[in-house]
Order: sequence, then structure tokens, then C-alpha cells
Amino acid sequence: MINKFAKLLKEYKSLLIFIALMSVFRSAVADWYTVPTSSMKPSILIGDRILANKMAYDVRIPFTHVSLYKTGDPARGDIIIFDSEAAGNRLVKRVVGVPGDTVALNNNQLVINHQNINYHDLSYKSNRYQDDRQDKIEDLLGVAHSIRVNKMGSIRSKFNEVTVPTGYYLVLGDNRDNSADSRVIGFVPRNEIIGRTKRVVMSFNYDNYYLPRHDRFFHSLVSG
Repeated sequence: MINKFAKLLKEYKSLLIFIALMSVFRSAVADWYTVPTSSMKPSILIGDRILANKMAYDVRIPFTHVSLYKTGDPARGDIIIFDSEAAGNRLVKRVVGVPGDTVALNNNQLVINHQNINYHDLSYKSNRYQDDRQDKIEDLLGVAHSIRVNKMGSIRSKFNEVTVPTGYYLVLGDNRDNSADSRVIGFVPRNEIIGRTKRVVMSFNYDNYYLPRHDRFFHSLVSG
């Protein structure tokens, strides 16, 4: 039995090494994730598979959250991937407040460090967008990106001014009235953040027989 097992190991040695190296790569260097919810619409659609750069902020011991070397910190406007203990799930959200920032939300309009954030409406030639929601461009102090809001607002369309503590980040979904983010789970600890995404790798339309959305392949999530 032992000899048979040793023979199998020898025969599949190259494959096993490849699988081990690929697992380490996906754990510590880069991976992709499928987005199952609408919380980041219109930037990220349900069915998008986003590329996660796991070395954007830290070099970590594979399969752990232990940082060996910090390569940077999340910046305002970054789309981050993090393992949320509060939510009990892996989440994808946008950083709107970094440590030391004061942030408030009034009728879905952000005020950061007592500065009103600029917005302008997006219009569409078709009627595929419902009348009760509006897409806007939000200029997040130099980082322009799309957001979606309910025209009538919601219980999540405002919060009083808060100060982001050291070692934490305030995150929101781009689909502002339909996202369980810092308004629900609180500030995100730095050590929960596992990577950053800037690009969609591929996308499949779950509402249309999982057909590929070719226009979303390698789609950039960074404006400009």
C-alpha cells in the first residue's frame, strides 16, 4: 500500500507541485472573485469576476492574514476586498474615509473633512433604468466614479459626522441605498483588508443564461 502511494506521488509529482504553487499564488499574490450582489452597481455588476491584487497593501504569509511587509495603505476611492468579521463574509466595497477623516452623509451626498463632495447626474438614452433611481458621478476628492442612488432616498441615505479611527477605514457600496457597508458593520479594521481590485477579468449575465458579457472582459474599474 505504501509503495503504491509512493508510486502515485512520483507519477503526479509535477501536478501536485503546480497545484501547491498555484494555491500559494492565489492566497498571497492574486486571485479573482465573483461578485454575487448588486451592492457595487453600477461599477461592478452581478456576475463580474474581479481581479484581486493581494500584494497591493501587504506581503502576507500564505493562507493567513499575517503581514510580513506593508507595501502601502488603502487610499480614498480604492475598491477593497476584505474578510469582515462583523459580517461573517468576504466583502467588496469602496473606501470613502481613511484614518483621521471626518465623514458625513446627507441625502446621499458625502461631506469629507467638512468639504462637500461634487456630483453630477448621468443620463441614458434608453429607458432600461427605473425612474426611482439615478446614477451619478461622484468626485471623491480627486477620484471620480459612478454611484447609484434611490431618488426618494432610504434609511441609509444619511448619517451624522464620524471620525475614522487610526487603523480603520470607512467603506460604502457604490449602490448607496442597497449596500450593507460601514453603515451596518462599522469601520473596517486594516488587518481584515486582503487586497484591492482595479479590473474586471470576465463577466457572465446571470439573468440571461449565464451568457458572457464581452464588453465587461478586462473592463477597468478606474476612471480615466
